[in-house]
Amino acid sequence: MQIDPASLDPEERINKLYALASAALGIISLCGALIPIFGTILGVVGIVLGVLGRRSENKRTATVGIALSIIGLLTAVIYSVLLYMAKYP
Repeated sequence: MQIDPASLDPEERINKLYALASAALGIISLCGALIPIFGTILGVVGIVLGVLGRRSENKRTATVGIALSIIGLLTAVIYSVLLYMAKYP
């Protein structure tokens, strides 16, 4: 059964957008982890949007977004530590 997006209340549409944005930022933070600052910022923003998106009906999308953002954040932090250790042995 398809739901017409125009029939949803504005708060539900915003929460669904947060959940979808969290998943997108989680994927981008995984790719952007090679630039540690970029991956870290995107990971943190993805986690925040995922938590806000958990209030919608798309809890699964928000949960996936949170998980991907956490993995991207951890990857960026670990890569940053490895770069620091390689530069200053």
